[in-house]
Amino acid sequence: MTTITNEQAQAFLARWKLVRQARIDELRETSLETRMHQLSTLMASRELFCPDPERESGVKNVRERWARIHRALDG
Repeated sequence: MTTITNEQAQAFLARWKLVRQARIDELRETSLETRMHQLSTLMASRELFCPDPERESGVKNVRERWARIHRALDG
């Protein structure tokens, strides 16, 4: 495993902070019409992929976990 210096790590994080800010700025400047078109395209593309046979089992597991958390927090 390659190690990096503290300065390299700080530079890396600073670059990603700039990337994150550029992405936020880009999203703010995107028109509602464009975002709606992107969403529509994304929703329509769902049919391009085969259904996941394990999805329902995964959904059931997640719901059971949330139910346990809810019960634990509500006493």
